[in-house]
Amino acid sequence: MERLAFGGDYNPEQWPQEVWPQDVALMREAGVTLVSVGIFSWALLEPREGHHEFGWLDRLLDLLHEGGIRVDLATPTVVPPAWFYRAHPEALPVSREGVRWEFGSRGAICHSSPAYREAATRITRALGERYGSHPALELWHVHNEYGVPVLECYCDTSAAHFRRWLAERYGTVEALNAAWGTAFWGQAYGEWEDVRPPRLTPTTANPAQRLDFARFASDSALENFRAERDILHELSPGIPVTTNFMVSPTQCDTMDYWKWGREVDIVTNDHYLVAEDDRNHINLSFAADLTRSVGAGRPWLLLEHSTSAVNWQPRGIAKRPGEMARNSLAHVARGSEGAMFFQWRASRAGAEKFHSAMVPHAGTDSRIWREVVELGADIGALQRIKDTRTVADAAIAWDWESWWAQKLEWRPSDDLDARERAESWYAALFDHHLTVDFVHPEAEGPTDHPLLVVPALYLASRAAGENLRRYTERGGTLVVSCFSGIVDAHDAVHPGPHPGALRDVLGLVVEEFQPLRAGESVRLAGPDGALLTADVWAETVRTTGAEPVWTYADGPAAGGPAVTRHHIGSGTAWYVSARLGQDGLRAVLAAATADAGLAPREDLPRDVEVVRRSGAGGDFLFALNHTADEATVTPPAPGTELLTGARVTGPLAVPAGAVRVVHLGT
Repeated sequence: MERLAFGGDYNPEQWPQEVWPQDVALMREAGVTLVSVGIFSWALLEPREGHHEFGWLDRLLDLLHEGGIRVDLATPTVVPPAWFYRAHPEALPVSREGVRWEFGSRGAICHSSPAYREAATRITRALGERYGSHPALELWHVHNEYGVPVLECYCDTSAAHFRRWLAERYGTVEALNAAWGTAFWGQAYGEWEDVRPPRLTPTTANPAQRLDFARFASDSALENFRAERDILHELSPGIPVTTNFMVSPTQCDTMDYWKWGREVDIVTNDHYLVAEDDRNHINLSFAADLTRSVGAGRPWLLLEHSTSAVNWQPRGIAKRPGEMARNSLAHVARGSEGAMFFQWRASRAGAEKFHSAMVPHAGTDSRIWREVVELGADIGALQRIKDTRTVADAAIAWDWESWWAQKLEWRPSDDLDARERAESWYAALFDHHLTVDFVHPEAEGPTDHPLLVVPALYLASRAAGENLRRYTERGGTLVVSCFSGIVDAHDAVHPGPHPGALRDVLGLVVEEFQPLRAGESVRLAGPDGALLTADVWAETVRTTGAEPVWTYADGPAAGGPAVTRHHIGSGTAWYVSARLGQDGLRAVLAAATADAGLAPREDLPRDVEVVRRSGAGGDFLFALNHTADEATVTPPAPGTELLTGARVTGPLAVPAGAVRVVHLGT
């Protein structure tokens, strides 16, 4: 894109056509550069099978082009029309309990359905043929939020597709039995036809089967995306194709986005603030960093967020003045090439009529509209940052497959949650004012970061263990949290003592897990006599090369190592065997960052965020003040503040709730 993106989902089919020119005029007033069109319009574009009505979309795209507004054109395949389900009721998904969901919402799709695939590729081809070279076209947008609200389908069509997927993965039934450990509880299969999806069973189902079905569900949706993408590449060469992810552990946990990130031409993401979280800017930063990382560090695009309240959370809490801009620019700081919203004009009908919008029900004489116009001007003022990349200080290892595996039934403690650990360790890094890249545990990328945190890696392959060992031996500082390295890709415990794949790099064995009772806590004694507190989880640890740094002062593992440090090669591997709270995590990270040579930013208040983007266009320092008081940030070099035009030669005042962006060296 030539310009940073600013705009949102535009659903003009909800409004009389005489409103459309008014919308374009308002878009120009607000500085809108890009709108997403057609996401839910299949029933309008193809009101009867094989009969297309493109006239309204022709007029709309021409109108937007005349107004200088670029278009992110969607294939409307997230909501097939009612006539499709009348002809193909088998394409409706079936829950694990055997209930077939009905038409009347969104995303009611069996991704294994041949009828759905045929209809989806047909409407995609029709759109590509008609609009593939339209002058307003900037981006193709396939489907919408794959995996939301449902991804897994347990119908007979999915069962047959699952068997084909398994046959390709394992080759023989004997190999499948070995991978799934079917000797346990007499679950061995003799023929492929005997294999079913992990439907509801009298007690817990085979965890390896559940894990493979989660992989299959993500892959089957990805097959459908590829089919549409390839048609658009053929018919619209040079126009990038994407689909909007929901990369945030609080929003979508069914997709392996490491795989998906390799398949899109540009990563785009939808993010909705957890309104009731007192420090929800940390979740926002987590999601933005993870989104950027899924795209291998390249610039990405925030395709949806909200101007204010969302009505599908328990309470639709409105954003405070200035919060919308701060949220938007936090995503930009962490790599987004602009800020887009759902949606342009608030809906009068439907399930999201109380969802905020760029043009609210209150109209243009409203705080939200005035802030939208101001934000449009701010995005325009940041044009120089385009194509620069966010600079990270440290890395976190994250794997969706490991998360899926840990969430299955009958783990040692229901209270030890991988998402909670990832978010807590991220928050501790945030409080050290460190910008984070996420990496797959088998990727070579961690060698570029002096500090690598592994907050939850229950499933860790031997390859992951070797990779983390090489990283540490080459001089990296590794920090691993409890209950990591336990099982392989099939959810089978690694041979020998825990922590299996990570035993050598950590220099210890875990003799026994020690889950704590509800409300119980333990204390950890450090070298300076200070005590840390942990809850939920502890472990009986025996060192085989590592040295204890903190020990258990009480509890079931009293007297034993709690936090250890292992010198290996040129690096250091830390292990934290308990679920520490934020004070404890910050204390451990203070020691680990010293090993990594990362100097703490003690000059910054707790909730003042400083992030850098760098590239051919220069170096840019983003300072975001999430506090209620003015803060002072000292840039590393003089420069120009882009939002106010002020010259910066020393300490920079950042008003409460505000953002400042300094182009360093100008």
